[in-house]
Amino acid sequence: MAEVKPERYRYDEPLAGYTSFRIGGPADLLVEVNTRAELANLISYCERAGIPWFFLGRGSNVLVDDAGFRGVVLRFGPDFARIKVEGTCLRAGAAAPLALVAEAAARHSLSGLEFASGIPGSLGGGIYMNAGSYGGEMKDVVISAEVYRPRTGFTILSREELKFGYRSSVLQELGGILVEALLQLTPGDEAVIRNRMKELNAQRRAKQPLEYPSAGSVFKRPEGAFAGKLIEEAGLKGYRIGQAQVSPKHAGFIVNLGGATARDVLALIKEVQTVVFERTGYRLEPEIRILCRE
Repeated sequence: MAEVKPERYRYDEPLAGYTSFRIGGPADLLVEVNTRAELANLISYCERAGIPWFFLGRGSNVLVDDAGFRGVVLRFGPDFARIKVEGTCLRAGAAAPLALVAEAAARHSLSGLEFASGIPGSLGGGIYMNAGSYGGEMKDVVISAEVYRPRTGFTILSREELKFGYRSSVLQELGGILVEALLQLTPGDEAVIRNRMKELNAQRRAKQPLEYPSAGSVFKRPEGAFAGKLIEEAGLKGYRIGQAQVSPKHAGFIVNLGGATARDVLALIKEVQTVVFERTGYRLEPEIRILCRE
């Protein structure tokens, strides 16, 4: 296997601590990678050996099975979290938290990432899912991204080649891992930028159940409607299975009241889908990624 320092190999490592849901069993092996060579070598080894692997970012949009994952889970180390301002552009590694990327932009009086200041994920996950809120999306600011693909290697994809859609990008089809991205921002006034960030984060705290572990919005927005509103209209706000609950504050969220299992969450997702379809005719599609033991 690739040359990775032993302390960055963790066997039978519980994944609950690496996800915002605080749910999930152990991975056979968790490895932190800090160079492009390590990333390529480890994945190449897994591919040749037939070992299942999964790349995990900040875990803010993932539900891990109670049994964990039979295979190798890879995570970027701190070398992939660097942020550099280049004029009106910002270059950052995939592991950089979106909140810190937005903070760096504000500190240099660059506007365009205010919407991302309260999103809990990483830059890589944000681009992978085309994260967005309050009228902004990652596709609005991305110029290009460096991506690694097994058997293809490292390549640069333009905004057009990334094929952004609603909570989607071509990375989901390619199975690519985003390594670094270049963002185009707009000169602005730092005070105005920070006021906007403060305003949006206040709205989040007022409307979203940030006091409990969750994976954010569970379902994609169906065409012509809003998932949270449909769930509320179906009478499911506050409904719970085990320690998993449809948030009374925002029905689009499922929260972990403490000790919830993946089984609880999955049962609740299925129940919400069934009831909403029966009462409204809408089929809700999960937005979160589900990692099961293989």
